[in-house]
Amino acid sequence: MDTTPFRARIPEADLEDLRGRLRRARWPEEETVDDWSQGVPAAYLRELCSYWADSYDWRAAESRLNAFPQFRAEIDGLGIHYLHVRSPHPGALPLILTHGWPGSVFEFLDVLGPLTDPVAHGGDAADAFHVVVPSLPGYGFSDKPARAGWSIQRIADAWIHLMDGLGYERFGAQGGDWGTSITTLMGRKAPERLAGIHLSPPLAAPDPATFGELTESERKSLDDLEGAKADGSGYAIQQATRPQTIGYALADSPVALCAWIVEKFQAWTDCDGHPENALSRDAMLDDITLYWLTGTGASSARLYWESFAEVSGWFSESTVDTIAVPTGCSVFPREIPRPSRRWAERRFTDIRYWNEPDRGGHFGAFEQPGVFTEEVRSFFRLVR
Repeated sequence: MDTTPFRARIPEADLEDLRGRLRRARWPEEETVDDWSQGVPAAYLRELCSYWADSYDWRAAESRLNAFPQFRAEIDGLGIHYLHVRSPHPGALPLILTHGWPGSVFEFLDVLGPLTDPVAHGGDAADAFHVVVPSLPGYGFSDKPARAGWSIQRIADAWIHLMDGLGYERFGAQGGDWGTSITTLMGRKAPERLAGIHLSPPLAAPDPATFGELTESERKSLDDLEGAKADGSGYAIQQATRPQTIGYALADSPVALCAWIVEKFQAWTDCDGHPENALSRDAMLDDITLYWLTGTGASSARLYWESFAEVSGWFSESTVDTIAVPTGCSVFPREIPRPSRRWAERRFTDIRYWNEPDRGGHFGAFEQPGVFTEEVRSFFRLVR
């Protein structure tokens, strides 16, 4: 596998164009409610976009990213961007971390140090990892597929090829959002290569056989699944059916892109109603600006067109396969879905670690880097 060192360096003209578009934005009237039930409130989005135009510093984000070794490699005909941070400790376990939508490699920057050099962060060298963090096809600095076919199945194959090309014969894998499904498929496709998979959360459908004796937690999980289907699935239906159509707005209007993503930061984080209670303004804008500068609004949405129908069935309808590789599961309280262990055990037949942390939502590493780090360490201690 041929690899090329990579550093992010966005032309200043692109940043000036972004600021100009934000300052010239054409705004709709305010919502007719006093909450987020119609979408992102206009007053908050105006404030956030004003900060984005006048105060936000992309160069600081760029420097944080460039502090880590980055590369690009051609895999299955597509250029893939990835971070590869090797541990200084002998015996470190290779680990691939996979993000989802609307996430990016920025989610993991705060956990790279503790995972690769635990001693420098008050931990034990026995918990060290060599960490690989790829950008999904059509996301960030990876290439955008020009033809249909880049499904989660194909991405799982590409990630196995990536780890093979880096010389890692045995490794661990961790993922959330799309990363959960991709990591699960890696465990199904190459169980002999995987020391274990860590999922946040595992995707497993509710078991109808338990419906007559549901626990309080299971009942709440079912209610939240129904609520999300009724009142939170519009983005997924749009991206799964007409990603090109929404892509024009996401490519042309930074305000539209910001609203499209910030809505999910508010809905999916453990934020008590306001996204900045879970993620800083700069952290959210680091992620959003990456989508804007790389023009990946449409290309990232197309993964829903490729794979969302399959994945939504996994967590809402039926268990279609079994995964025998050793599995660790972290179910954060603001996550949707939140399967119970007995539901998950029908699909994942070798669960070695199960925990439900007190804090955190859909973006575990982004929201709670310390908790996330300890969850990953706790599972992989059992399978190294």
